[in-house]
Amino acid sequence: MRIGELARRTGVSARALRHYEQAGLIASDRAANGYRVYEEVTVARVSNIRYLLDAGFTLDDVAAFRTCLDGDISAAPPSARALEIARERLAVIDARIAAQTAARDRLAKALAAQSS
Repeated sequence: MRIGELARRTGVSARALRHYEQAGLIASDRAANGYRVYEEVTVARVSNIRYLLDAGFTLDDVAAFRTCLDGDISAAPPSARALEIARERLAVIDARIAAQTAARDRLAKALAAQSS
């Protein structure tokens, strides 16, 4: 399939797809006319890339999950490095949540004091 169809089927822009390809996460062949042509499996791969990006991973992080990008990512065993990255990302998210909760609590306390 060409890049436009892959973009339509995955909801990802052609620009992002070219970026994923440049990062080595997806691959294409070139048709005689120079257009990129992708295999059907790339649909699942792009969906899994988006899933990981939406979960807070960077594109560099996603590379550690290459072995499980072509199927059901939640069922595939990740590499040891992928697990390490996931733990690091979870710690970062937890720290951000704690900081935001503390900021919320301070704001709520300040507002409560003004309402009294």
